[in-house]
Parts: sequence; structure tokens; C-alpha cells
Amino acid sequence: MTTTDRAVLVTGASRGIGAAIARAFAGNGDRVAVHYGSAREAAQHTLDSLAGTGHVIVKADLRDAEAVRAMVDEAATALGRIDVLVNNAGIFIPHPIEVVDYDTWQRAWRDTIDVNLVGPANVTWCALQHMPRHGDSRIINVGSRGAFRGEPKNPSYGASKAGIAAFGQSIAKALGHEGIAVTTIAPGFVDTDMAAESLAGPGGDEIRQQSPFNRVPTAEEVAAAVLFLASKEAEWASGSVLDFNGASYFRL
Repeated sequence: MTTTDRAVLVTGASRGIGAAIARAFAGNGDRVAVHYGSAREAAQHTLDSLAGTGHVIVKADLRDAEAVRAMVDEAATALGRIDVLVNNAGIFIPHPIEVVDYDTWQRAWRDTIDVNLVGPANVTWCALQHMPRHGDSRIINVGSRGAFRGEPKNPSYGASKAGIAAFGQSIAKALGHEGIAVTTIAPGFVDTDMAAESLAGPGGDEIRQQSPFNRVPTAEEVAAAVLFLASKEAEWASGSVLDFNGASYFRL
């Protein structure tokens, strides 16, 4: 992959996978807009860790459609355009159906779908207004193994990630004639702050043993895959969902 001066917007880039993705693009010579929802200090830490110059922080609650539009416009103004969009932001709210009350159930579904599915859809629409056509523009969605395996304790999360995979395939069909390739990556557990408690707890060994490699990937490994999917060489992967789970789960 050749180093280019691309303008890249990464949502949910204040920590974890998003921060690693931002660093990967910056290390590749690209300029990055680091989006965050509420963790300003963490987003600043990500910004400070980026190689190169020309990066920016942008803020929006992805549940707020107008805030999303303003955030994307701000990122595009600062970067000059948006060549690559990475829809990474997401939330994970436990709400097992056999335990939670009805109000908790409804809130979990509303918030999860708004942030994990409707939010990325709105970000994508807004980013498209600033995306060069007939070039090498890219949209990469961060999905999840849970979209296919099921999430019994977090059903809205599994549903939202199944939705983002279907959304990615739909817009891949819609935008291919514009020279815009769209892909989705579907990781399993990743070694991040979000998964730290599960990995350190009594079930940590069982999680690692789901893969024949007996481990979970680092956020940097996920970021390297995203960087490839954003490359010129990966255009023909458009519409695909890349299972990135270390052979821990197979789907037909």
C-alpha cells in the first residue's frame, strides 16, 4: 500500500479499536479526524499520539442527527474533504431478556440502535457529501462476530451489528459506480479496555480458547486490517464482510 495524504474520519476514536485505527492511518501518512462522543480527554490523548500533522478532534452524540451533520461538516472543513470513513463507534449495554425490566429493555434497544446503526447511517450520508467520486474513496464499517453468532445477553448489539453488515452491502451496491468501495470487518473479542474485565475474569481463558490460537487480537491487528480495506488494492472486496475472529466462529 502506498502512503497517501488521505482525509480520514474515524468515529469512536477516543480509545480502543478506534484509537488504534486512527494511529494506523496517521502512521500511513493520512490526516485523521478523531471523533468522540463524551470522552474529550481520551480523544485528546489519541490526537496527541498520532504521527504527522493536520489531525483534528470532532465531537457528536451519534443519537443526534443534527449533531452528526455538524460534526461531519466540521471534519470535512478541517481536512478539506473525506476520502475514508471508518464507522467504528458503538455501545454495548447488557440487557438479557429474561432478567431486565421493560423500561431497561426499551432504553437499551433505543440507545444501541441509535448509536450502532442509525448513527453510522447518518454519518455515512453526511460524509458522502464531502467524498470524492470516481476515485479511491472508502467506507469501512466495524461490525461484530455477534451479528452472526448471536448475543444472548446483548440482543440489541447483535441486531445492530447484523444491521450494519446489511447496510454496508446495500451501500456497496449503491456506490460502486461512484468508485466508492464499502466493506465491513467483524471482529470477535479484542484486547481493549471494553473487554478487559471479561478477559481478566474467570471466563477469560474460555474466551481465549475459542480460537485455536488461544488468544484474542490486539486493537492494532484490527486496525491493520482496516487500513488494508481502505487501500486501493482492496477495492474488489467491496460488499464483503471480513470475519476477523481467529477461527473462533464460522458462518456459511
